[in-house]
Amino acid sequence: MADVSEMKIEPIRRLLIANRGEIARRVIRTAHEMGIATVAVYADGDVGAPFVLDADSAIALDGKTSAETYLDIAKVLSACRRSGADAVHPGYGFLSENAAFAKAVIDAGMRWVGPSPDAIGQMGDKLAAKRLIQEAEVPTLPAIELSAGEDLEAAAEQIGYPVLVKASAGGGGRGMRVVEAPDELPAAVEGARREAAAAFGDDTLFLERWLTAARHVEIQILGDNHGNLVHLFERECSIQRRHQKIIEEAPSPAVDDELRAVMGEAAVSAARRMGYSSAGTVEFLLAGREFFFLEVNTRLQVEHPVTEAITGLDLVREQLRIAEGEALGYGQDDLAINGHAIEARIYAEDPSSGFLPSPGTVTVWRPATDGGARFDSGVESGSEVSPEFDPMIAKVIAHAPTRREAAARLARALERTSLQGLRHNRDFLVATLREPAFLAGDTTTSSLR
Repeated sequence: MADVSEMKIEPIRRLLIANRGEIARRVIRTAHEMGIATVAVYADGDVGAPFVLDADSAIALDGKTSAETYLDIAKVLSACRRSGADAVHPGYGFLSENAAFAKAVIDAGMRWVGPSPDAIGQMGDKLAAKRLIQEAEVPTLPAIELSAGEDLEAAAEQIGYPVLVKASAGGGGRGMRVVEAPDELPAAVEGARREAAAAFGDDTLFLERWLTAARHVEIQILGDNHGNLVHLFERECSIQRRHQKIIEEAPSPAVDDELRAVMGEAAVSAARRMGYSSAGTVEFLLAGREFFFLEVNTRLQVEHPVTEAITGLDLVREQLRIAEGEALGYGQDDLAINGHAIEARIYAEDPSSGFLPSPGTVTVWRPATDGGARFDSGVESGSEVSPEFDPMIAKVIAHAPTRREAAARLARALERTSLQGLRHNRDFLVATLREPAFLAGDTTTSSLR
């Protein structure tokens, strides 16, 4: 471990959050606890949003869509300069995994709260990431990039059905399609390419073998700029719709101490190879006791609160400490799992219509006040859920000594939460948490397909 006496600590004084909604509020909360002033940036439709009001100051990005605002590097950088911020936290989504943005922030003399631009760039191309991970001797699934003129059917046959069509620059379930037969392939590729271009400005796709009865298990990693690197155990995120997680938990009911140690070491080994610092996540598919690398998310994950609950660490605080130049101050042997935590994402969507988004006005938002659940929300009563952005309303997290108790506590908290004005998935989440298969820990990524 590095000698703490040799470090140069530079406290962050003003932090700009290049994001919106619940994650902006989440970052603002911890920054304020650390005595750091905060700056929000906002699209036209977000004027008066809770995250804007929570910040110490706010700057308009003058636009309506993601492309015109939160994805516009020039506008966000201009806001950074005007605000006097000395650091930028990107949250998740938008520009959080954009190496060019991270480099521009650093070149402008500000601190980037996240991994280095080089690490982001290495992992941003998912095929290149696979090659690097293979060098670390971590198992991967077969994959082929779909270049111009590629024989789609031949590529899929080489991998073997079912296959996953996947955006190389993707994330959050966008630009992904499962294909089980050759006649489904052309439409899936066309749809994924169109979606990837709109969401990420990059329509590069690849095919990857799809495991139909696997679990999505990911390892949280955390590193400083002094060579210290640990994993904070695993999360299971197998309950998904449209390849997007809706219920996450830590630890996984399918991972024992032996497998946890092996997967954790694989994640740390991969992170060391890329010189990783800050918070990140190494995602795997787990089939029985075999695991296969999926991707590295070079940012804070939506589901980070379940890791916070079982470790007692505030991951945003750790990110900010690392950006200030501090060492972790603890090693792998200092970390332990305490109990079980489960998170459910409340979305403005209609489960009866294929989980289609259901934007509108939240006329009533009244989180349950008993039971000890944590609510990370981006709304208050009267807030608008815009069709321009992700329709997540809130994350609800319950922590208890056992998985069974955590599930019961979370279901009760959801039931006792009042949400009116638009369609939402609250009742669907409660039913899922009480399903015998879920309570038995018998879940895979195909559970809701």
